[in-house]
Amino acid sequence: MDIEDIIIKGVIFRKEKEKPGNENKIKTKAKKKTYITGQHGSGAAKMKAEIRRKRANRHKK
Repeated sequence: MDIEDIIIKGVIFRKEKEKPGNENKIKTKAKKKTYITGQHGSGAAKMKAEIRRKRANRHKK
């Protein structure tokens, strides 16, 4: 860009184009496998994993 172009046309800010493959990325620790299953050693995570297991099995026969 040239300074004269900026003065005449102005600056246009566009939305960033989406990159393919970013849809399935895990962004929080809570969604990672070791946290869900309680394997990383935290007592709270083990309790949460147990609650998840009980909730998942609640309506199974």
